[in-house]
Amino acid sequence: MIEGPIHFCPRCGSPLMDQLHSGKLRPSCPKCDWVYFPDPKVAVAVLLKRSGQVLLVQRMYDPQKGFWTLPSGFVDAGEDPKQAARRECQEETGLAIGEIRLLDVLFSQEHPRGASILIIYGAEIKSGELKSGDDAKQAAFFNIDNLPPLAFASTHLIINEFC
Repeated sequence: MIEGPIHFCPRCGSPLMDQLHSGKLRPSCPKCDWVYFPDPKVAVAVLLKRSGQVLLVQRMYDPQKGFWTLPSGFVDAGEDPKQAARRECQEETGLAIGEIRLLDVLFSQEHPRGASILIIYGAEIKSGELKSGDDAKQAAFFNIDNLPPLAFASTHLIINEFC
């Protein structure tokens, strides 16, 4: 995926010009007719609940370093979003999840490097031992009425909607 502004055609190297395509001005190549259509970033989040508590991970890096969110991360190119949810949950919490179910899909970009599409899954713990990893500094269950500082508006929205 190309991030940021694009100025030259990746096919022939010619300078691009903004031209109207599919209802928008888009960087386009006047020589080979290539048109740049940016792809959205897609992320997944997993909501795990246990006895009135929700599992959260503390962010190790910016944006929102030190704040808490659901186990989540980007979907890799060619990766099934359900597999991405399983992978991210395992990496950040040490827990394997069983059957997962779609809860919602949100459109929101809360920071410039963030996802614009967030797929939220609910799941049950299948196995593993709770242990933070990857880019999560800590992982812990919290009572719904006593949450730590949350990183994103989407985290608030998901917890309010589904807990």
